[in-house]
Amino acid sequence: MRKIVLIALLAVAMLPAMAGEYGYLVFTNTSGTSTTLTVNNLSATVSGSTLVVTNDDCTVNFTLTELASMQFSTTSSETALENVIDGDRPVQVYSLGGMSFGSFDNLVQAAMQLGAGTYVISNGKNAQTIVIK
Repeated sequence: MRKIVLIALLAVAMLPAMAGEYGYLVFTNTSGTSTTLTVNNLSATVSGSTLVVTNDDCTVNFTLTELASMQFSTTSSETALENVIDGDRPVQVYSLGGMSFGSFDNLVQAAMQLGAGTYVISNGKNAQTIVIK
């Protein structure tokens, strides 16, 4: 556990120096779900066993033991929803922190009922992070 916390603290300390030309920081958890955050006013702290990452848009909490990787990227990992989520299947909607916003009959219904924000859309095996402005 100390090794994980030490690695996380070193990574957090290096964030401002490494961000440079990269516009995004991609976090991947042990189940393979990725969360992409812009580096605009990015800050990260470790509180107990949680990595708390904040930028201009949101604050996201990651449990250190469930965090598989984090890496800078020049592009958002977001892809077209039709390539990941079947628009005709029921979907579940979550906040980046894991809070459920409920189930919807399809992606269009979910998008119409959600307010501006960043969400994780899941339809069983696939998950996609989306931003609604």
